[in-house]
Amino acid sequence: VSRDFLPRGSGIVTRRPLVLQLITAKTEYAEFLHCKGRKFTDFDEVRQEIEVETDRITGMNKGISSIPINLRIYSPHVLSLTLIDLPGITKVPVGDQPPDIEQQIRDMIMQFISRENCLILAVTPANTDLANSDALKLAKEVDPQGLRTIGVITKLDLMDEGTDAREILENKLLPLRRGYIGVVNRSQKDIDGKKDIKAALLAERKFFLSHPAYRHMADRMGTPYLQKVLNQQLTNHIRDTLPAFRSKLQSQLLSIEHEVEVYKNFRPEDPTRKTKALLQMVQQFSVDFEKRIEGSGDQVDTLELSGGAKINRIFHERFPFELVKMEFNEKELRREISYAIKNIHGIRQVLPTGLFTPDMAFEAIVKKQIVKLKGPCLKSVDLVMQELINTVKKCTKKLATYPRLCEETERIVAGYIREREEKTKDQVLLLIDIQVSYINTNHEDFIGFANAQQRSSQVNKSAVGNQVIRKGWLTINNIGIMKGGSKEYWFVLTAESLSWYKDDEVRNEELFL
Repeated sequence: VSRDFLPRGSGIVTRRPLVLQLITAKTEYAEFLHCKGRKFTDFDEVRQEIEVETDRITGMNKGISSIPINLRIYSPHVLSLTLIDLPGITKVPVGDQPPDIEQQIRDMIMQFISRENCLILAVTPANTDLANSDALKLAKEVDPQGLRTIGVITKLDLMDEGTDAREILENKLLPLRRGYIGVVNRSQKDIDGKKDIKAALLAERKFFLSHPAYRHMADRMGTPYLQKVLNQQLTNHIRDTLPAFRSKLQSQLLSIEHEVEVYKNFRPEDPTRKTKALLQMVQQFSVDFEKRIEGSGDQVDTLELSGGAKINRIFHERFPFELVKMEFNEKELRREISYAIKNIHGIRQVLPTGLFTPDMAFEAIVKKQIVKLKGPCLKSVDLVMQELINTVKKCTKKLATYPRLCEETERIVAGYIREREEKTKDQVLLLIDIQVSYINTNHEDFIGFANAQQRSSQVNKSAVGNQVIRKGWLTINNIGIMKGGSKEYWFVLTAESLSWYKDDEVRNEELFL
């Protein structure tokens, strides 16, 4: 700007962001957004106004604020450019600064530099280690490729004798896409001595031309070159980002037009407009709810399952999973079957073959297993009900402009769903009780004793053939007309038949066990 108007001093001086708009004009003056209509021609007054406005928001004792100060400078000596001066990182709080001052300043800086349509001017003193630069560190977080970052190296005249920043300025040490530019500003002694800015610019130019490490790049160093580069790169950056910016604006415009469409039916002169609007919103809520359940909504969620898709998943994935998850102890079940059979027989001896299971024992065991289905079934009902409630909440978001209507709609619909939940649970329990009350052993899907043995026989035939199970002599007493007689027979028991031999004759009698 070629004017000395920014506050300077020790410690943190910039305590509010300063949005500085430079505008090329024939006359030179400054304007603040908070002082509309007032033109500042004395730049000492500009500095005082910045200090007063900063203290008005942040207080007198080093407080900070993210509320920006907007300053426009019109001058024939500037190029059209917009800069935002941000506070430097403060590590230790002083005065009225909060304990988390570092985090607050960091958040404030990130709020501005995260925007894709801005360039980042990372200022770093040359007499410090570049690898420890807070400015470059923050810039790298939001611009890891270095596409939006311009490096500025200051205090080149204060480096230790025998050292220089040549590698940095040649973009070799920590490369940036837009490179680095070195500047030499006035020292505090120069400022106290009222050294003119024009004289400071001449001294800066002389420094780069005379320094052996920088003279070969003197034309690409200095404040005037920085000003020119910033103007050029900002122009190029605006041209590059303008298509995306225009697309974003068009998207926002369409969104706003869609919102305006909702209010088209609100006619102040129509006495029935409230009733019409209410009916339309309730009808739209009904349509949205149905679409979310049926899966034909205009807004498709790509992050998670919701609405009808989630309910479908509950029925086809979660419910079978809950059934599989039911505890089943085969050893315990066998013991229960054994006890049931013995208890049904009472004092009577249980047949050692165990081929015929009493109906009462069978029903007792099966009914106990059927009753276990109640838990997974009721849990599935709860999950479906919860998803319906969530769907109602999502559909009522469009009614957020009318909080009372939104609240009542959600309450009434959710209450109705909960009423249906109780009746649904009663119906589910009734279906299970019906299954428990009567077990149809004649149904074709029921294996039963005969079918089980038939299937077992088929398996045995295909697996082992007509295998001999047992053979030997068997004596049968008390046969014939006269009591007391006995006869020996040779028995052969195979998988398919029972045969015995008597008087050189073979008689076969098939037994379906």
